[in-house]
Amino acid sequence: MNFITGTHLSRRSFMRGMGASFSLPLLDAMVPAGRPWKDPTSDPRFTRLVCIEESMGCAGGSDWGDARNLFAPAGIGRDFDFGPDSQLRPLEGFRDYLTIVSNTDCRMAEPYRAEEIGGDHDRSTAVFLTQAHPKQTQGSDIFLGTSLDQIHAQRFGQDTALPSLELCIEGIDRGGGCAYNYHCAYTTSLAWASPSQPLPAIREPRAVFERLFGAGDSAADRAQRRRTNASMLDWIVGEVGRLRRSLGPVDRVALDDYLAYIREIERRIQLVEQRNLSGEEREMPDAPSGIPDSFEEHMQLMFDLQVLALQTDMTRVITFKTGFDQSNRTFPGSGTTKSIHGASHHGNVPVDIMDFHRINTYRTAQLAYFLRRMQETMDGDAPLLDKTAIVWGSPMGDPNLHNHRRCPLLLLGKANGALEGGLHLRAPKGTPMANAFVSLMQGIGHDMQSFGDSTGSFPLYHAGSAAAGGA
Repeated sequence: MNFITGTHLSRRSFMRGMGASFSLPLLDAMVPAGRPWKDPTSDPRFTRLVCIEESMGCAGGSDWGDARNLFAPAGIGRDFDFGPDSQLRPLEGFRDYLTIVSNTDCRMAEPYRAEEIGGDHDRSTAVFLTQAHPKQTQGSDIFLGTSLDQIHAQRFGQDTALPSLELCIEGIDRGGGCAYNYHCAYTTSLAWASPSQPLPAIREPRAVFERLFGAGDSAADRAQRRRTNASMLDWIVGEVGRLRRSLGPVDRVALDDYLAYIREIERRIQLVEQRNLSGEEREMPDAPSGIPDSFEEHMQLMFDLQVLALQTDMTRVITFKTGFDQSNRTFPGSGTTKSIHGASHHGNVPVDIMDFHRINTYRTAQLAYFLRRMQETMDGDAPLLDKTAIVWGSPMGDPNLHNHRRCPLLLLGKANGALEGGLHLRAPKGTPMANAFVSLMQGIGHDMQSFGDSTGSFPLYHAGSAAAGGA
């Protein structure tokens, strides 16, 4: 990094005013002048971790879809190509950041007793990041396991403003209860701080924005602020001016770009709210006014907020649930009018499998936006994507069978060197997904020998790479 200014700002510097609190990205002024300095976030122990769940598996989880490489490419190691129908083709531009782990199982989501048969949708989400089997109960005695995101937050997130951030896209209404005698927490919560403590997720972009930037001291304060139609940045204009005068020219540009990005996100949130309160007919009439009707718009807003949270080191750990099992949502941009749950029950009919595959591909394509934003956002002397591990996957394999074998899993980013990228790793039949998680967590600073139902570790590098002891 370059550093000219004599001012030394703390990495934890904030701009504050009238209930708003804005953390700063890494600036040159945070580098102690005249002394050797190393960005602590380049240490594997401080790798950001983002975990994204995709509900209901994928078309490539079926025998027919796997044989046609709808998810897992035909080639192994670095010698793989995205086939013409690959669900992963939208991510081709980020191949160097992509580690495909195919053919792993989430057997903890399977029924263990006769009375658990049929409850696969109700168990799946809870299993993804815990790889533990949920206790079947509707009472307060829920019991599962601690999720891997929370293991990372508990060790490396305690010195951040938000040890973790839990987000979701879709609401769930089961009419007062969930099915097969399972507590609704198992269906709605990806993050578990302990075996009995699920963490609720935020769905509205406005609520996430206010969580990050402290928009007011009470609900009344926040409502009054919104009625003024003023940006939160307007409430810290004096603080911004004082800070700009103390910075060097490079940092001034970085600060201006950062604030402009915040203002643009806030503007987009306001437009969604105004449009949904205008009286015009909505695609999702039951959704709160702050929820975009467009899946793509909602995903992009939530991804942009995640980039801000990670860029400023407000948090290093995020979970993001992009849908719910048994959702009847449709995706006009996918090329089919079927709902995702309806399409998932394809009856192993090829034409119907491909309808489900179109939805899978459309939803996976949203990741490209997030990866691009993470790649464009510098954190010190490297893109944020280089310092982040992104886990994307599903605890279900072939949803037509409600099975949890051959589940899709992607690891994205470079994770401060823990992930090579540009790889397809196909696990031997019967390998628990937890084995891959053990290796990932070891790579980002955890002394982890087992997790969930793991039987060991699954190496996340190519056999001929330096990590494997090759040339």
